Amino acid sequence: MTTGLFFEDLYVGQTACLSKTITEADILLYAAVSMDTNPIHLDEAAARQSCFGGRIVHGMLSAGLISAVLGSRLPGPGCVYARQSLHFRAPVRIGSTVRAVVEITDLNPLSKKATLKTTCMVKEEVVIDGQACVLVPSRA
Repeated sequence: MTTGLFFEDLYVGQTACLSKTITEADILLYAAVSMDTNPIHLDEAAARQSCFGGRIVHGMLSAGLISAVLGSRLPGPGCVYARQSLHFRAPVRIGSTVRAVVEITDLNPLSKKATLKTTCMVKEEVVIDGQACVLVPSRA
């Protein structure tokens, strides 16, 4: 199994990020996999009637980029999600580039858990923020 960083490699303040431009195809694929077919994501005419005035990206699609950072970059392969809180602050529009950033805020050597601040941004606007806790493999 490919592993990312070990618990012993981590430090408070360590960060990682990734960016993705959300396309129409992403929306359709996510709707199919998640079975979330809310018209606010799929039907422009219906979405125009909403408080957002048009279609928006599924919130959990954007939040999924946080999982991508945790599972592929920091701590990376081998870590396991224990918990995640999310606060959806602003809608994401189709065609927007979402940047997911994680930052280690606490390390528990006894449980080998890392707590991370999690943020998704479009340009300089925070669209999602929250906190994650992950179990991290140890060398010991």
